[in-house]
Amino acid sequence: MNDELIQQLIANTEKLTSATEALNHVLDRLDAGQSELESKIERIVAAVEERGNNEGEAGTNNNELQQKVAELERTNNELRAQAGRLARKTLPALASAVLSKNGLDVAEQIDSVVLDKALNSLSVEQRIAVKAQMAQAGIIE
Repeated sequence: MNDELIQQLIANTEKLTSATEALNHVLDRLDAGQSELESKIERIVAAVEERGNNEGEAGTNNNELQQKVAELERTNNELRAQAGRLARKTLPALASAVLSKNGLDVAEQIDSVVLDKALNSLSVEQRIAVKAQMAQAGIIE
């Protein structure tokens, strides 16, 4: 390879590394926010249960409490599903560089034909390694 191409690869790798670090920072903040929401939900459930115990003795409507609990459980399930969708999907620098070079976005599902064309410049072993890493990150099936 010539020096200019090597310099471009190094520059692109550095850019990808900084972008990866920025994304990791954002994901850490999202994880913290998710944890905060889960703790709030747990406090709300505890408050509802405590209130239910206190009001249950006073003869409150059990059906109303069950509706509130069901609503809180539904909200909790939605938040857990959202957390599942926000799972980390990171790839090593080589895989990210090859995909970016071919104009593919790692955040979206990639068609197998397009992926094979993008990885065509790599050796068979490298293709297998990149596909394994992508499968592990949940980008391909």
